[in-house]
Amino acid sequence: MLTPQRVILIFAVLLLGVSGFLYGQRQWVSAGRADRLMALLAGQETLSLDVRTKAAACAVRGPLPDHACTPGAVFADATAAKICTPGYSKSVRSVTQKVHEQVFAEYGFGYPQPYGSFEVDHLIPLELGGSNDVANLFPEAADPAPGFHEKDLVENYLHEEVCAGRVELSVAQDRISHDWLAIYNGLSPDDIRRLKAEFAGWAN
Repeated sequence: MLTPQRVILIFAVLLLGVSGFLYGQRQWVSAGRADRLMALLAGQETLSLDVRTKAAACAVRGPLPDHACTPGAVFADATAAKICTPGYSKSVRSVTQKVHEQVFAEYGFGYPQPYGSFEVDHLIPLELGGSNDVANLFPEAADPAPGFHEKDLVENYLHEEVCAGRVELSVAQDRISHDWLAIYNGLSPDDIRRLKAEFAGWAN
């Protein structure tokens, strides 16, 4: 005979079992995500960026730029030692108002846009050796997510990995120039929470 106490006990056991299964599933998904991210960022290679072939009628692909207009560009003398020096990005940042207007015009956007809705983004960020060349700039929206806020997390993550010696600078530059979303999708919820906490100005 099932007494109320037995029913409660059975329900508690079932609940614990389901919780354990879901926790195991989350761990399995997280492990798979981490493995894919490690594979994506593994190895060494010589960076070879495409030449910019368009300067008009550019079209964003969601949060990604038009590759023909924005293939990415780097400072030739950027090294891991340089980009990992505190204050490096600020020391090399130089994008004029005229260039901002040019980038928006090339992509068919009016200028200026409402505050906080867009930013002229460095495809390969300064903190990874990206340059201020127009071939490395595109207008990136904040919404819908993932947008430039989420790309900031990827940039910070890769900078940490390069400076810790876990990822080659050329690999980080190559991967973020082709598809930063692949890296973002490889970050676990814990990674994202940690990065947001460490870089508290991200979500303002």
